[in-house]
Amino acid sequence: QVQLVESGGGLVQPGGSLRLACAASGIKVGIEPMAWYRQAPGKQRELVANISYIGSTTYADSVKGRFSLLRDNTKNTLYLQMNRLKPEDTAVYYCRVLFTDDWGQGTQVTVSS
Repeated sequence: QVQLVESGGGLVQPGGSLRLACAASGIKVGIEPMAWYRQAPGKQRELVANISYIGSTTYADSVKGRFSLLRDNTKNTLYLQMNRLKPEDTAVYYCRVLFTDDWGQGTQVTVSS
């Protein structure tokens, strides 16, 4: 059974940084294609970044150059490092094993002064 647990969200000022973590069990993060999505109030869930099983990454234009994906195979955890945060990054962030229905429960990120 696959379980994904996100953590690391919170309140941060514009320009600040956060690192989200997605701790996985039932899969090996190092060999699965995975992604981070986000959903802002009143908006559809959108893909933020994804990593292929060989480690190639893709980012949404809105976060390119500010966000980065990191995998720690020893901790079986996928991270989303978010820098230079903007108010429009405010959303619930979810991790997912791509091409499956395996999602985490989400972690709230609020960017506000």
